Amino acid sequence: MSRIGRVERTTKETSVLVEIDLDGTGKTDIATGVGFYDHMLDQLGRHGLFDLTVKTDGDLHIDSHHTIEDTALALGAAFKQALGDKVGIYRFGNCTVPLDESLAQVTVDLSGRPYLVHTEPENMAPMIGEYDTTMTRHILESFVAQAQIALHVHVPYGRNAHHIVECQFKALARALRYASERDPRAAGILPSTKGAL
Repeated sequence: MSRIGRVERTTKETSVLVEIDLDGTGKTDIATGVGFYDHMLDQLGRHGLFDLTVKTDGDLHIDSHHTIEDTALALGAAFKQALGDKVGIYRFGNCTVPLDESLAQVTVDLSGRPYLVHTEPENMAPMIGEYDTTMTRHILESFVAQAQIALHVHVPYGRNAHHIVECQFKALARALRYASERDPRAAGILPSTKGAL
């Protein structure tokens, strides 16, 4: 059974198409108009082994905020759709990823309850190309709200803004991959004592 999510979201500010296959090979086709964000979404697909297509046309003449936010909302919704009933998955996942001087620790629970805890070093460079570094937390907030997952992201140290953000996306990719994979010992079993996720 394929686990594919496809979401189209259109507002006066953006037009977004996201398609994700949780059981892919890491093939990506990303175009948001924000180069560094494209790079991060590529990391998400490749390191999560998700086939990921993202096409966003946004009001970049204003700034990149709406484009980045609406893409993250659509991505979260597509991820939730692809998870389906969550029967037989591991549910929990975590990963720690270094990138030179930076380190990211990510833990996820595909719980059905949106919650984000996010810490990263203060006084980061404000921009990476056209990417506002304060948007990383907002991306995660938007993704979590639509995916309905609990996500803890902690970057205890790092100096280079590019590295600080990129190691978060790489660790997120792996944690989501591990949590969403099928557990061969739990086939047909929902990983919850409540009977619902």
